[in-house]
Amino acid sequence: MSFQRVLGFKKMVDRWQNSHTHCMWQTPLGQRRNLYAALRTQDTRGQELALANKQLLMARRAALHQLLEQEHRQYQQELNLTGRAFYVERL
Repeated sequence: MSFQRVLGFKKMVDRWQNSHTHCMWQTPLGQRRNLYAALRTQDTRGQELALANKQLLMARRAALHQLLEQEHRQYQQELNLTGRAFYVERL
């Protein structure tokens, strides 16, 4: 009976050691996965920022183009009121 108790205790200690070893292996893997997930998130965030900057640049260019056209039309109207005009080459 005492041999069976010792054998049961030995099996329990072996299971605990295996479980502990398994946990020790899994912890660094989990931390590495989190690191890779953080790097992927950072990369995704960088790509989103680049696309947002590109869209912002396109919107600013369009607004600037519209402003320049509006100022050009206004300048033409002012010149027409004074009897002057831009030289426009017709093809």
